[in-house]
Amino acid sequence: MSRDQLTIEHHGAALFPGAALSILEALEAAFASLPADQAGLRLHGIADLARLLDAAGPVGRLAAERQRPAARPVRAILFDKSAATNWALRWHQDRTIAVRKRIDTPGFGPWSVKAGVKHVEPPFALLERMLTLRIHLDAVPADNAPLLVAPGSHLFGRIPECDIAARVAVCGTFACTADRGDVWVYATPILHASARAARPGHRRVLQVDYAADDLPGDLAWLGV
Repeated sequence: MSRDQLTIEHHGAALFPGAALSILEALEAAFASLPADQAGLRLHGIADLARLLDAAGPVGRLAAERQRPAARPVRAILFDKSAATNWALRWHQDRTIAVRKRIDTPGFGPWSVKAGVKHVEPPFALLERMLTLRIHLDAVPADNAPLLVAPGSHLFGRIPECDIAARVAVCGTFACTADRGDVWVYATPILHASARAARPGHRRVLQVDYAADDLPGDLAWLGV
């Protein structure tokens, strides 16, 4: 499936036929030792998680089928929006990738550090070939701050901050409500946002970026 065709896809818990509960429980077990009530945790070096997200597994195959078999998870963040962490997120594009270490490379920059991890903005063409999956560990009804996306906005390249509101107005807004076990798949650079929850409850979402490209030179994906 080309990026032009993929605006956003929804997959119910049937994605894991006969095994939805065990896979969700395995994901939860992988997170069991992590701090609770934090807005976002960047995940790396958890062997059980890497196995579950691999392109040959039930989650990663969604990316492999839409990119190519070389697709692999290159960044994972666990979000938990709760009464204690009930934030809002303005409309934006995800424009950075997580790498193992800083190696100055033509076309890559600026650099930043998030939660101790090196991030860099790559050429936009690389972002256009990436996919993002959001695996829902809790139900997200309309009043628990579902992700908002502007369908088709990923087709307009890098959108300047000053033009984002106008692009959202043209593309419209779609709310990605979900049941426990649902997965949303979308092009990584799609415009997205999130409001504060009207009735906050736990809203655990594992967000995973997938890429099938190698990085140039000695630059390397952080991975999961």
